[in-house]
Amino acid sequence: MGILSGFLGSTPDECKVFIRPVRDVIDIVGGKWTLPVLTALSFKSHRFKELQVQIEGVTSRMLSKALKDLELNGLVEKEVSLENTTIVKYKLTSYGESLDELLVLMRTWGVNHRERIMTI
Repeated sequence: MGILSGFLGSTPDECKVFIRPVRDVIDIVGGKWTLPVLTALSFKSHRFKELQVQIEGVTSRMLSKALKDLELNGLVEKEVSLENTTIVKYKLTSYGESLDELLVLMRTWGVNHRERIMTI
């Protein structure tokens, strides 16, 4: 039995009540590089090249696209520092930080899953 059993009946319309918001989440964070970017930024702000090093396999083009999409959705913002040289860092907005609980759950599940499949 699933976690939501008992909350709703089993009609298609009742099921859609939960499917729609899940689809919304997938639309925003479902890109291949989106969750890795959010995870890296959940620990601290990063410069573009730092993110590229942290996230193995991401190209500059794909990282740029992921950051732009996250900015458009209000989850990430650029932090520009004008010292001797211009330094641009990316950080989670407070709205982006609201995903932290979800990211922790996903990391925990992923670690447990990896351990599980390694013993099979």
